[in-house]
Amino acid sequence: MTEAQEPLNSNTCGQTIAKSASALRLYDTATHTVSPFKPIKPGQVGIYVCGATVQSSPHIGHIRAAVAFDVVRRWFLRLGYQVTFVRNVTDIDDKILDKAAAAGQRWWARAYYYEREFTQAYDTLGVLPPTYEPRATGHMIDMIDLIQRIIDNGHGYVVRDADGKPTGNVYFDVASWPHYGELTHQKQSADGSTAAEVDEAAAVADRMGPSVDSAGNDKYNPVDPADLSPDKHDPRDFALWKAPKDTDPMDARWATPFGVGRPGWHIECSAMSHRYLDGMFDIHGGGLDLRFPHHENEMAQTRAAGYDSAARWMHSAWVTAKGEKMSKSLGTGLSVPSVLAEHSAWVVRYALGSVQYRSMLEWSDQALVEAQAAYDRVSNFIERAGVALGGQPEREEIESVGADALPTDFVTAMNDDVNVSGATAAIFTAIRNGNTLLSQLADRADSDAARDEIRAALVAVRAMLDTLGLDPLAEPWVGGTAAAGADSENREHEVLDTLINEQLTARAQARKARDFAKADQIRDALGAAGIAIEDGPQGSTWSLK
Repeated sequence: MTEAQEPLNSNTCGQTIAKSASALRLYDTATHTVSPFKPIKPGQVGIYVCGATVQSSPHIGHIRAAVAFDVVRRWFLRLGYQVTFVRNVTDIDDKILDKAAAAGQRWWARAYYYEREFTQAYDTLGVLPPTYEPRATGHMIDMIDLIQRIIDNGHGYVVRDADGKPTGNVYFDVASWPHYGELTHQKQSADGSTAAEVDEAAAVADRMGPSVDSAGNDKYNPVDPADLSPDKHDPRDFALWKAPKDTDPMDARWATPFGVGRPGWHIECSAMSHRYLDGMFDIHGGGLDLRFPHHENEMAQTRAAGYDSAARWMHSAWVTAKGEKMSKSLGTGLSVPSVLAEHSAWVVRYALGSVQYRSMLEWSDQALVEAQAAYDRVSNFIERAGVALGGQPEREEIESVGADALPTDFVTAMNDDVNVSGATAAIFTAIRNGNTLLSQLADRADSDAARDEIRAALVAVRAMLDTLGLDPLAEPWVGGTAAAGADSENREHEVLDTLINEQLTARAQARKARDFAKADQIRDALGAAGIAIEDGPQGSTWSLK
């Protein structure tokens, strides 16, 4: 995509910004501090998140970052901002070329196949589609122009052969850029060595090793064989453009003023973020594994070209399994399709987004059990409230609820660096209060006022859930790509409802016959199974404890 389009999923420019927006504070990797957020352009936010290298099927580690930044985006929308959200697709890369060759595939066919798998995973898990989703192969001219600017500014060099002809290898000259290391605080000394001071989250990441998708041992660019070249002036220099390998197919090579080749790992993000977010690059996001070298190098080359880099850098932490970083080498790189085969999409999304984006996320069966229990509590309240009100509020009403109208504890948590754990606690507090209102409904003389309170509680709960992408009555949970999972859950609930109602009918008959021992026995058995019974003038109702 190279032409500007009307942004998707963005609020209108005339939208009023919530008063609570002034209290939003976010962490910045570069400063290691949580600080007030102020957009570059009033009322607008520009976000670029590094997307997938589409070499193979998506796994939970990949999707965690997508869900985390989807929640960040949704909070900005709830605050009233117009959001331009860019997520790239890396569809040309050594890993793609090598795996395609090994499988007897065309590299572009493999890339497109797995790009579609990623898109399906995003859609299934309720991740909003980006405003723009550019592919690397669609922006070669942008990358070539950017590299030329870096060279012209004295921060890049072309490797030439013995005859003075360009070889296709171009490197960024780290020594020429005194600001190198400002993102990860790896400062150059006079002899060219570096000293690092990192925050605890970054230190944990470093101890756990490079990305799950990395290959090779080069510290400065662990997935780019070109960076092992003896032609580099400095070990820290990294490839902007690289000559093709002998095994590279002819349609994976592009002609440039500095020789035939293809882009290095980092240059595509600098080119595409500038194209789509020029003048409003508020946030750059991605997984913590990209902090170094990818984002460090990206920041350096963008600024060396004379462009503004991101005003704030945000990184989501690892998914771990038994305390270790989820990785393919450990055999714990669970694919999204395999997880969704055993659990509903809502449950998987809840588990992926259950902690703040900067916190390590431990993936386990217990996490999924807890997510299922959360779904049961949420859906039970929403269903009971809908029955009491004679119907559900329309989705348009839920979407229109601004941040200032949400419960204070939820807003406070979300404004505290998107503290999802605190926000979730606020949701369940509201559900408990809502269930109390429902249990008191039959005893209140002011039934209209009571129903108004229940309705307000229901709207608030669903709007808070929607901010996290979890309103059960929204797409894709209803009628969308997750419909199969939702239908299965609905059928299970219907079966459970039928069985429990049979017990409630038997209990009512026992009470009518004054067989209170049998009635108590039924109640106690249901209670032991985790079912709470509410007796009222209109009969008995049940809910999960």
